[in-house]
Amino acid sequence: MTQSRNIEMELSSMQASLAKEIKQKTVGQEDCATAIDNFSLFRREVLTEPCSCNIEPSVLFIVQGVKQLLVGEQHFIYDTKHFLLNSFDLPAGSQVLHASSERPCLGFMLKLDMKILADMIAQNDIPPSYDRTISGGTARGTVTPLLLEPFARLLALLDEPDAISTLSPLIVREIYYRLLTSDLAGRLWQTASTGSQVNRISRAVGWLRTHYSEALRIEELADHVQMSKTALYHHFRENTAMTPVQYQKWLRLNEAQRLMLNEYLDASSAAFKVGYESPSHFSREYARLFGSAPKRHIDSLRRGP
Repeated sequence: MTQSRNIEMELSSMQASLAKEIKQKTVGQEDCATAIDNFSLFRREVLTEPCSCNIEPSVLFIVQGVKQLLVGEQHFIYDTKHFLLNSFDLPAGSQVLHASSERPCLGFMLKLDMKILADMIAQNDIPPSYDRTISGGTARGTVTPLLLEPFARLLALLDEPDAISTLSPLIVREIYYRLLTSDLAGRLWQTASTGSQVNRISRAVGWLRTHYSEALRIEELADHVQMSKTALYHHFRENTAMTPVQYQKWLRLNEAQRLMLNEYLDASSAAFKVGYESPSHFSREYARLFGSAPKRHIDSLRRGP
């Protein structure tokens, strides 16, 4: 029996065990937060068409079934052999490709703290790593037993609630280290390391998330991340599938939706709060993104499916 066959059997056994645990912990739920910070489980029992979602810096693993993430014009299929790395907060589409009530699609997500990754790169003197074949804010990596094993211990820790606060940070750091030695190490290095182009775009995204309600001055943003206007536009679009203006608009409209839905602001008040000067302009752009006028859309969200 070859070494690759042994690894394949080991991985299959680990995923079967993880699938059993996740299935038990997600009965009656689709997305399940856990007692471990930034670690969540998911379960899907039916195939779906692409549905809108917001992704954050994170890694996503499937232990049973198949899903697809759509970011801009790119499609990323992930399954038991491939995990996803998301480097930025972005709008996306999520689709379940293989699932049933008898054999649901099961997996987990860990949100990433880029400051911890940058600290680990510096402390361990991990050398610069660039993979020119990877572009955009999302990439697909190879699942290995070495990478999956600390996730198995993190999941098992949910059955030891008293140990979570002490042990989970140690296991998460181990996961970060394994990610930094995976086939997506180059993407992580570029995102987390100060001075890289991807890190500059990450900082631009962070700046926009903080200043979304202000008038966008491209020169100011370019200066903030130490890039030329041309380079900012090019690399921002390459990594997010949007221009800075489009990204700011997406941030504004999603925050306006939250204000109307959770804080019961009317459409005009929400529009002014997120930086629009014209409620009619806001309503047109909101309808273009969400498919219906603000009040009608919020009413439908409150009624539920």
